[in-house]
Amino acid sequence: MTARSPRRKNTPPPQPGERLQKVLAAAGLGSRRQCEELIVAGRVEVDRRVVAKLGVRVDPAKQQIRVDGVPLPSVKPVYYAVNKPPGVLCTNRDPAGRPRVVDLLPDRGVRLFTIGRLDRGSDGLILATNDGELANRLAHPRYGVAKTYRVTVAGQPTREVLAKLRKGIRLAEGIVRAERIEVKSLRKESAVLEMVLREGKNREIRRMLARLRHKVLKLTRIAVGPVRLGDLPSGESRRLTREEIKALKKEASIAGR
Repeated sequence: MTARSPRRKNTPPPQPGERLQKVLAAAGLGSRRQCEELIVAGRVEVDRRVVAKLGVRVDPAKQQIRVDGVPLPSVKPVYYAVNKPPGVLCTNRDPAGRPRVVDLLPDRGVRLFTIGRLDRGSDGLILATNDGELANRLAHPRYGVAKTYRVTVAGQPTREVLAKLRKGIRLAEGIVRAERIEVKSLRKESAVLEMVLREGKNREIRRMLARLRHKVLKLTRIAVGPVRLGDLPSGESRRLTREEIKALKKEASIAGR
């Protein structure tokens, strides 16, 4: 008797907009906790209605938000590509004071957050923005936006190994697979692969290859959807072009259909 494969759970789509307390914090009205206190105290209005409970999501570009009757200052959405160096963290808060991706960005007066993550030892393309709706779509597995990586591994993977990576490797969270994998070059004791994945589990590429006895020596993300890392120097950032932003939004929308 063959064992039944486990049913895949349908992941619900992310709700539109951002949490109200997060929008207030991004506008400089205090920490997230302080902004939650403003909401619970009944001091915040959305479209002229008092919101006194947590968990409400809003779109600051389309809705009018007031605190103590004063309109929230408008914040223009910004979009950056960053070439994250090894050793730099993707988190916005690090009590140890280690270098973060947001420290590499020029807009210090705007609360920005990274889309997706790269582990501390990896480098390459990270997107950063204050556009919460786009960030949710790009990070959410339902929308499956492709991420492309250049991976240097110890040893030379066989055709059988590449086939297993395409078929899927079982990790603790479930089966993960490479949508596309290609050998770009072979060296004496290593190989350079290009891998495309659509999910974002923690350290998944390193763990997938470790299961097949290939240690990752270097991992660089070279694309997120239609946005390419290109020749952006390590540690530098640039604003996305209008064409890139439009293509990125289209990619997230198409992938969710």
